[in-house]
Amino acid sequence: MFWTRLASGIVLVIIALGALIFGGFPLALILWAISMVALRELTKALKCATDPKKLNMLEVLGMAGVTAYYLVLYFSADHELLLMCIVGFFMLEMLVYVVAFPKYRAEQVTAVVFSFLYAPVMLSFMYLTRNHAQGIYVVWMILISSWGCDTCAYVVGKLIGRKKIFPVLSPKKSLEGCIGGLLGAALIGWLYGHFFVENAFPDQAVSGMIAIICAVGAIISMVGDLAASAIKRNHDIKDYGKLIPGHGGIMDRFDSVIVTAPMTYFMTILLLSAA
Repeated sequence: MFWTRLASGIVLVIIALGALIFGGFPLALILWAISMVALRELTKALKCATDPKKLNMLEVLGMAGVTAYYLVLYFSADHELLLMCIVGFFMLEMLVYVVAFPKYRAEQVTAVVFSFLYAPVMLSFMYLTRNHAQGIYVVWMILISSWGCDTCAYVVGKLIGRKKIFPVLSPKKSLEGCIGGLLGAALIGWLYGHFFVENAFPDQAVSGMIAIICAVGAIISMVGDLAASAIKRNHDIKDYGKLIPGHGGIMDRFDSVIVTAPMTYFMTILLLSAA
């Protein structure tokens, strides 16, 4: 299991590196594919369809909405058009709900709309961050905040973790591990800013702000991880899927990235753009 998890983890890192370096179409395509799978994993977990092996109309419309949203994201990225896609998708879901009544329940409509906002829309901020004026440097903070925090928290928790803070929701998480993840992400962020970003922009001392962004991102990433776990606990499932050997589904691996991406985008606009 360890070697399977390691091998699939390496493949994920290689794909992520390639997509973030090139940006543009490769990144948009990969994010769209991840979003489509994540939407399906969430709607299955939330029991949107009566038959988990078949898509219902609400889910089909959700996938069409994801595709439309990413087409607008790639070809325009106009914030008003993106908002129009979100509102338009919601109204179409409501239309199907009304026209087909009583075929679908309100809980099913809510599940699809929630899944659409949770994964596809939140993940799209990775593309928006990459397209920022200094996105080639800023976008890596998303991975530092999420995967960097996760790795540091795991190591510290294994070494000195004692106090369990979420014994029901996540029995393996410890206070020491959470602190280690927070400090580890901040340190990695500072090192990244000092040795890479400031070398590219020697007139801008941004290492401290990058450390702050990564520290806040680490907190958000842990919340995202726990929220995804809470959904699994509520619906008595172990993993969201089996797509990634040793890791589970897309939602199992990208749960922290999903929530860290928008936070990094907005904090970059607030802090780095004003530097």
